[in-house]
Amino acid sequence: MKDYIAERVTDIATYLLKNKCTVREVAKVYCVSKSTAHKDLAERLPQIDKQLYNDVYEILRDNWDDRYIRGGEATKRKYKSE
Repeated sequence: MKDYIAERVTDIATYLLKNKCTVREVAKVYCVSKSTAHKDLAERLPQIDKQLYNDVYEILRDNWDDRYIRGGEATKRKYKSE
């Protein structure tokens, strides 16, 4: 893996841990696609730092569990504004 990719992966993971945000928010901050950010966190990070991955995985799992609630809230706001 190239050095700049490994650095981006650790930067993204650290930002996610610090701010407890979603993959989409991290992707926007680092100007990468959501798919790239997710691949960095789910596939590349375990190869670089297993402990950091375990910490990030907790947040990703929480986001996965909460996504239905966030999606429902977005739909509610959409139809309320019409």
